[in-house]
Amino acid sequence: MPRYFLELGYKGTAYHGFQVQDNAPTVQLAVQQALNVLYKESIQLTGSSRTDAGVHALQNFFHFDSDLAIKEEHTYNLNAILPADIYISSLKKVLPTAHCRFDPIGREYHYYIYTTKDPFLQDRGWYYPFELDIHLLNEIASNIREHTDFTSFSKRNTQSFTNNCSVETSYWEQVGPNQLRYTVNSNRFLRGMVRGLVGTMVKLVRANKGVDAFIDIINAKDCTKADFSTPPQGLFLARVIFP
Repeated sequence: MPRYFLELGYKGTAYHGFQVQDNAPTVQLAVQQALNVLYKESIQLTGSSRTDAGVHALQNFFHFDSDLAIKEEHTYNLNAILPADIYISSLKKVLPTAHCRFDPIGREYHYYIYTTKDPFLQDRGWYYPFELDIHLLNEIASNIREHTDFTSFSKRNTQSFTNNCSVETSYWEQVGPNQLRYTVNSNRFLRGMVRGLVGTMVKLVRANKGVDAFIDIINAKDCTKADFSTPPQGLFLARVIFP
């Protein structure tokens, strides 16, 4: 049976995450309903990267199998059916063995912080009205690449078989007069890992602590040492990296 990759982006504010849940609006449910309306047939989706409630994506993927006459130009029809906060950017036939969850070799996330009140950013960033030393943030962020065991930055009760990750990119940059963006790229991420890293870095810098304090936290292999209180609206899945 032919297989198709569906590439999408979304603003996650109104959704209880990516994957279908009972009695809750999710991105997957909205896309499945749009496909069912267009093709008059139930289509089951497999997702690439789960995102939590309130988290956004610039790029994510589903794949599905179907004998129907699926065409790339159907992206227009699907976007007309979908709510305004979800968009389909491509719909392509792929090899039957292609898998949008297991084939990627990495994923990249962005996290946004803004330090001056801005109503246009309130659902797309963390309003943090305190001064942050970007140089100290980057010292810690750069050190993250030297570690592989991120047990301290994984929430409990996960199904992960390992807490090892290979982080390739980790840095902060100023992207506006009062806005910072953290970029992190890894072969895999643990549950809550990006928000835990951001929250911990911010907490340490506010306390004028640096790399040594961060190393103590990561070496503790204890998630109670990290700060996961970072709000979801600042987090974006930026891209899913395929070979």
